[in-house]
Amino acid sequence: MDSPQEGVAPERTGVPTFAVEAAVAALVVIFGLVVLFGSRKLGSGWTTDGPGAGYFPFYIGLILCISGAGTLYQALLGKKRNHEIFVDGEQIRRVLSVLIPAAFYVLAIQVFGIYVASAVYIAGFMIILGKFSKVKSIVLGLAIAVFFFVLFEVWFKIPLYKGWLKPLDFLGY
Repeated sequence: MDSPQEGVAPERTGVPTFAVEAAVAALVVIFGLVVLFGSRKLGSGWTTDGPGAGYFPFYIGLILCISGAGTLYQALLGKKRNHEIFVDGEQIRRVLSVLIPAAFYVLAIQVFGIYVASAVYIAGFMIILGKFSKVKSIVLGLAIAVFFFVLFEVWFKIPLYKGWLKPLDFLGY
């Protein structure tokens, strides 16, 4: 005999939607405050020859603060708070599996330059997330980096950032 639990999907656990809404609203308020105080330093008042440099940014910051505070109130204290799960553990792991390598890629560009960092990034993604063979991934990562090197540095004469280690110095670029 079937138990009552069979066929029932496990309950999703994770971050509720209202918490994410509240966090984003708080960030909007903080950004609005930064704009407000920055515009005050520029001069947000009316001068003899018209509005000061911070006049319009001041009101944009004020609008951001008011809208962020309203959204924050609705998210935390509103009657229709959304308690549905915004993201569960599996979904956040998938997002982080792309976000964390992307952050390291940005840091690697600073050290090794865009070409070397891109070759490693492409090959790494192909191997880890795409499950491609290591040889195919490395060859394609290098081929793409070489293609863009030739395209920008040789054909268009547009130098792209080579990092502070400058691994391509031996080529004279």
